[in-house]
Amino acid sequence: MVMKVGVGMDNYYPRIKDLREDNDLSQQEVADYLCMKQPQYSRYERGLRDVPTDILIKLSKLYKTSVDYLLGLTTDPTPYKK
Repeated sequence: MVMKVGVGMDNYYPRIKDLREDNDLSQQEVADYLCMKQPQYSRYERGLRDVPTDILIKLSKLYKTSVDYLLGLTTDPTPYKK
């Protein structure tokens, strides 16, 4: 049996867009932070490309949340303690 929690891993792309917008950042600003071009980042937000693990980690640090939250595995945005 499969249980869905939160957004779900198959549809986490809107969550990274929502976080960007909630933080008043442009796609270009996030792309610059990730050291990539804006069109590449845009493909992640639109779900045209899977987000690599290293990028998920950087996004979780940028938004001060957990990778699990980005992936929709939890609805708790609190980052894990180190």
